[in-house]
Amino acid sequence: MKKSFFFRRHAILPVLLAIGLAGLVVSSFGADEGVKPPPANVEPKVIDPGPPPSDAIVLFDGKDLEAWESDKNGPAKWNVKDGVMTVTHTGYIHTKQAFGSCQLHVEWATPIDVSGEGQGRGNSGVFLQSRYEIQVLDSYNNKTYFNGQAGALYGQYAPLVNASRKPGEWQVYDIIYHAPEFGLDGSLKKAGTVTVLQNGVLVQDHVTILGTLKGGSLKYEPHAAKEPLSLQDHGNPVRYRNIWIREL
Repeated sequence: MKKSFFFRRHAILPVLLAIGLAGLVVSSFGADEGVKPPPANVEPKVIDPGPPPSDAIVLFDGKDLEAWESDKNGPAKWNVKDGVMTVTHTGYIHTKQAFGSCQLHVEWATPIDVSGEGQGRGNSGVFLQSRYEIQVLDSYNNKTYFNGQAGALYGQYAPLVNASRKPGEWQVYDIIYHAPEFGLDGSLKKAGTVTVLQNGVLVQDHVTILGTLKGGSLKYEPHAAKEPLSLQDHGNPVRYRNIWIREL
């Protein structure tokens, strides 16, 4: 998907913040997507995330989907086996509990058998408050548009580096999210921000969220202070395990 122009991070943010972002629609995909160089590849170290902190809310411990439900209403229908849940092309799932600002830990893996290319390869996503997406994708030797790679704040910022492991290998997202704040009239008081580490490597450095992506454009829409966390079903059998969250 291509739009007429691309807002560069450092050029646009002061302007956006100065006018509060409210009601502003910005393009999410740029005409230079085929020109902008891809992030440098970084080989991450093998890390053992260890158990969740004592104050964490465990959303998936490998046993069941009790903390989740389907976006199509009713129980979540993804497959659970051997401590792993796998996308089964039955639709998005979201947590029964709602969250705002948080520290989130998610482990995921794309299929070991590579099929497709670009956005058709190991595609899923982690949606903060069911609307701001951290992209999940097989980005190991896989070309796609710059703000659609693994570790991207989808449609907004490319990852600083490509820290992806090989297909089939487990990957780790550690996310620090500060939710946007809205006034009683629905106006934006404070934009949201997100920091992401992929496999222990910083890929998003406290970036300012530009809004909700709809129809190829970004616009802030007022929403509740707490909303569910969602995981995307994009038709690929992506696996997840060890998901926990700490409210901030």
